Amino acid sequence: MKRWIGVDLHKTQFTVCYLHKNGEHKIQVFKVDAKGIEEFKKTLTKSDEVAVESTGNTGYFAREIKSKVKAVRIINPTQFKIISASVKKTDEHDAVTIARYLSKGLIPEVRMRTKEEAQITSLIGTRDKFVKLRSSLKNKIHNILNANGIVTKREVFGSEKGLDKVLTFDIEASYQFELKIIVEQIRSLNKSIDEIGKELTDKGKKIDGHKSLTSLTGIGDLSATILLNTIGNVHDFADDKKIAAYIGIVPRVSVSNETSHYGKITKMGNKIARTTLVQSTLIAIKYNPYLRKFYFRLKAKKGSGKAIIATARKFLTIIYRTLKNKWVFEDFNSFKLAPSI
Repeated sequence: MKRWIGVDLHKTQFTVCYLHKNGEHKIQVFKVDAKGIEEFKKTLTKSDEVAVESTGNTGYFAREIKSKVKAVRIINPTQFKIISASVKKTDEHDAVTIARYLSKGLIPEVRMRTKEEAQITSLIGTRDKFVKLRSSLKNKIHNILNANGIVTKREVFGSEKGLDKVLTFDIEASYQFELKIIVEQIRSLNKSIDEIGKELTDKGKKIDGHKSLTSLTGIGDLSATILLNTIGNVHDFADDKKIAAYIGIVPRVSVSNETSHYGKITKMGNKIARTTLVQSTLIAIKYNPYLRKFYFRLKAKKGSGKAIIATARKFLTIIYRTLKNKWVFEDFNSFKLAPSI
């Protein structure tokens, strides 16, 4: 007998609503541990559909139960705002709401990531945090020196020579001590960022499509890993518009009667992937005549900010078609494909 199962998942426990065709439902609560999940799995059948909101432990939960049911739907929380906006906010109410929307086929889904994809995503996130922390510490050095009448440029602190120079300035002992600690932390972060980058590069080379992406000017091993891990199976996207919306590099559109207004990009997708795409595009513009011409034509009309985003969107279309067709370029800048082996 078919059932729709809504799960309100938290760190230590999860509340489950078993909804039947006749509208009747039952509520159960389980612990988020091996014993609790095993108890939950015993209640499942192959005809069940389960929906659970995307949280930090959803991937683990979904992988544990997917072989026991017909389907596991991972809810996109930003689109399924009816729960967060609900006046009656209880775990039981949320589980019932999820089950009922699941039964009507109204669950906005996100794709469930494989264990390997989740591991790469975690590494990318850690590296991003380290990079941001390093930038924050470099800014702190700049501010300390500026407060002591020493004018510097932040980019100077990107080299070992520059960091050495920071420690030579004749300023008060208290500031010298602080700078010494900050420099040590930056050096430690540099090492960790390099190590994570190497690990991501090694993992990325094993992902299908890596050779295709790195044949595009502007996309190196690390950028390819980030983009491929975000995109996943390119065939999940019906066209380039779908993948652009997924990355979050399409404009907001407001339509009223016969008037359409196009605003800034939605930024609904993966921010790290979007940043990586833009950075790759900035490099590609320098070398690829097609993208460079497109960029400068738009820049003259709309300014550099809008032009780079539009060019990144154009580059993403090329990335999409390259992956879908399994192209490998011998010379991307002249759009010459490598000979088939």
